[in-house]
Amino acid sequence: MNPKNRNLAINVIIAAIGMLMLAYGSVPLYRIFCQKTGFAGTVQIANVSSKQIGSKKYKVFFDANVEQHLTLKFQNVTRYVEGLSGANLIAYYKAENLSDKPLKIMATYNVTPLRAGRYFQKIECFCFEEQILNPKQAVEFPVLFYIDPKIEKDSNMDDIEEITLSYTFFDISDR
Repeated sequence: MNPKNRNLAINVIIAAIGMLMLAYGSVPLYRIFCQKTGFAGTVQIANVSSKQIGSKKYKVFFDANVEQHLTLKFQNVTRYVEGLSGANLIAYYKAENLSDKPLKIMATYNVTPLRAGRYFQKIECFCFEEQILNPKQAVEFPVLFYIDPKIEKDSNMDDIEEITLSYTFFDISDR
């Protein structure tokens, strides 16, 4: 093999390996990017409560969804809560396994409007945690959160008065 063809082959192999690594790493990298920036309505995870209470009141609605064909009844117990930015708020969801077999499930979440995601700070939630529900078992899940008071200083958020937190449960039994 002449040196030009060998260099071309090496470059093609390196490019293929690079594309494979990029494809494999893109999902976790995108998740990290969204969590850090609040992009695409990704909620921020707070380790502590807010030390500051704002002056604007927000109404937060709750939505519950289930993957198609999942034998789970999932509903928001709390329809909505109202509170000032920075104030700790709590809501409850309830899940019930309607089947005769254990369910291995996981919830994902989103916030709308999407641009509010960066200011939605969850202190405690059940998302991205494996949950196992025994047959006919019902469980209540709390969500503790606050709206970051910095939202009041963002002129792009002036028109926001209502926010929706939406959860969807998925079957992960094949994992």
